[in-house]
Amino acid sequence: MSTPTRPRSQPGWMVGGVPVQLKRSARRRTVTLRVQPGAVTVHAPTRTPLDLIQAFVEAKRGWAEGHLARYAAQAVAPTPLADGSPLPFFGETLVLRPRPGTRAPLRLGSELHVPPGDPDTLARAVEAWYRRAALPELRTLTEGYADALGARDRLGQVRLSRAHTRWGSCTAGGDIRLHWALARAPREVAAYVALHEAAHLLEFNHSPRYWAHVSRLMPDHAHQRAWLKEHGQTLARL
Repeated sequence: MSTPTRPRSQPGWMVGGVPVQLKRSARRRTVTLRVQPGAVTVHAPTRTPLDLIQAFVEAKRGWAEGHLARYAAQAVAPTPLADGSPLPFFGETLVLRPRPGTRAPLRLGSELHVPPGDPDTLARAVEAWYRRAALPELRTLTEGYADALGARDRLGQVRLSRAHTRWGSCTAGGDIRLHWALARAPREVAAYVALHEAAHLLEFNHSPRYWAHVSRLMPDHAHQRAWLKEHGQTLARL
């Protein structure tokens, strides 16, 4: 089995002030460009000439620079949590209320009561609450889509993740993990990720058949995917 080459910077290849990394693979059939905060990587087949790859990068320059600019804007440190801070929760907005005598985070209507403390202490308490509150909601979404796809018998366990590079994953055995910070996204965005992973119970790939399953249950999934790409970097930052 062939292995991809390690990414390496190409002399003179810059996008938005960021060096372009080239990663080749014998298994790849097309050239694609991936933009992450502070990083631009072009993936290409082993035998694709450098001039064609460079032309592809130039054609995508505007698109890539736009994404880098948005990532840079999102990199600004969030406002420290304090009394009255808004807390998004599946499309709702809760209000943070540090209260003496509170032993553990507790939701009371539209307020989340937590033990008082400095911003770091509040952030840990809020994340702990999100992780507890997110799982039942994400599990319900995932099970609902597994039912709708006729794949409930293939679904294993639904658990939470805090991976830095992906919002969800599905194993060959049917276990699905979803990032806790999806609770801070609009419900339809969290639903898209749940559907995205549930569809892998039928197709363990991203083939046209896979996307047909997704589109059948969520025709506007491209909008949710775009929202996550633009705003996802901010969700886990408390």
